[in-house]
Amino acid sequence: MKTRTNGNGTGVMTRAQAEAILISVKSRFLEGLGSGETSAIMAAASRKRYAADSVITSEGDLAKQVFLLLEGVARHYTVSPEGEKVVVRWVSPGEVFGGAALLSEPVEYVLSTEAAENSSALVWDRAAIRGLAAIYPGLLENALLLAYDYVVLYRTLHVAASCQSAPQRVAQVLGSLAKGMGRRVDGGVELHVRNEELANEANVTIFTVSRLMGEWQRKGLLVKSRGKVVVRLPEELIRMKA
Repeated sequence: MKTRTNGNGTGVMTRAQAEAILISVKSRFLEGLGSGETSAIMAAASRKRYAADSVITSEGDLAKQVFLLLEGVARHYTVSPEGEKVVVRWVSPGEVFGGAALLSEPVEYVLSTEAAENSSALVWDRAAIRGLAAIYPGLLENALLLAYDYVVLYRTLHVAASCQSAPQRVAQVLGSLAKGMGRRVDGGVELHVRNEELANEANVTIFTVSRLMGEWQRKGLLVKSRGKVVVRLPEELIRMKA
């Protein structure tokens, strides 16, 4: 999977457009804040676009910015000692990443993040977001709740790896991605995801994913093509028992 840097542009959408998008995606980062507070927080952010496959944050760099995805899809990843890119988590519109920039002591990003498709985000510099968190305590509380969500996610993934079969794990990943970042099309929900990415997230081999995708396509649960899946029945996949 190729990546490229410097694929971003600034000032490409009006504040009214950004606010309209935020209303539609209902970001938890801004949940419970008044309209005046939200406007002040957004006013401190820049608006940037990222081309598909461009790197937004790099693992090991100091966390100097916080990002709220407005449009598109991003993915967190790390690189194995063998040089393989391992996708850790997908990011949907309304979600925040780079929250380590809120900490009082400078720390590094623990994952890299790249745009999976053409995307845009609100971006706050570290000093700005820390100042806003001091003025609006609800912002910091929301950030803590999002960190709590990561602990819950880790617990869920750990239990799944220990207790669920390979088909269940792949089905859960597909169903969750369809609900979280899929696009409604004729015949189901479309995802731009590769077999190796599904394999990494479900902790199975690429061969297992390929075999299961073929089996589920024959059963009419999905339609698979290169780099793309149309999930016809995401709820049925999530409920899969074996």
